[in-house]
Amino acid sequence: MMETDDTAIQIGLPGLIRLQADARALRLPGARPVRTRQAGLQRSPQRGRGMAFAEVRLYQPGDDIRSIDWRVTARRQSPHTKLYEEERERPVLLICDLGPTLFFGSQGAYKQVRCAQLAGILAWLALAAGDQVGGIVFSEQGFLVQRPARRKKAVLQLLDALARFQHSPQTRASLQRERSHNLDIAMQEARRVAHTGSRIFVLSDFLALTDETSRLLGALTRHNSVSTLRIVDPLEQKLPASGQFAVAGPDGPVWFNGADRRFQEAFQARVRAHEQSVERCFRMAGVLDQVVSTADDPAQSLRLILGPRGRIG
Repeated sequence: MMETDDTAIQIGLPGLIRLQADARALRLPGARPVRTRQAGLQRSPQRGRGMAFAEVRLYQPGDDIRSIDWRVTARRQSPHTKLYEEERERPVLLICDLGPTLFFGSQGAYKQVRCAQLAGILAWLALAAGDQVGGIVFSEQGFLVQRPARRKKAVLQLLDALARFQHSPQTRASLQRERSHNLDIAMQEARRVAHTGSRIFVLSDFLALTDETSRLLGALTRHNSVSTLRIVDPLEQKLPASGQFAVAGPDGPVWFNGADRRFQEAFQARVRAHEQSVERCFRMAGVLDQVVSTADDPAQSLRLILGPRGRIG
């Protein structure tokens, strides 16, 4: 069932700003161990006298006596040492596809809304962790490249593009009949703006795969930690078994009969073919296929996807 508020079809900047509250309950961990010694705001597994408290353990010979936790020592009657984790900063880049195929939804909200919500929560999470936040947002409405920066202003500019580049019922009729390869263009641009070691999220429905998509995605993964969030609607995976239904298209509503066996078989054959193409593309690129349904709450979806140390799986 579709959500009943106005954000089910299109979400504006105020709604994306309010997602900061959802992000407070989540944490965006590091994707890879830090290999450099440049000071910043991202935690490293290297233990020392850093900025972030890690844990308390029994004192060991050679520990700095300045790190002794005297309260714990008094309570447990044995010396204990505070351990810290150095904090590092790393760029987070969000590649957000708001193309015409995402102007669709049968449950929860439209795919473009879920894409914007997921990107918004990730942006707020990264900013709260002290990371640089940037993104590439594109649709037929425009193409924005926001270089990563550790400022709230950068997040707000990214959210503004996510709000402006969505389609509305008024713009649907003017959507291009043949979608350009904007996802490939966005990944080419990402190679130019992403620093080595960046955390990159690609948010799309991946309905417009090309022969170049896998190569470009794989090129990003060679020097960065890349995760894909594939946004799907339940109706794209399985049609109702019976009844007459209409789906909006650029040429007007398209009617289908769920009880038509030949139509159902042809539809499922296309679904299987596309799923195989996506699986092959992601396997060759070396990324996992993380599926987010429009029927699910975006914050809860990220809670399930974001694992310890930023490994998505």
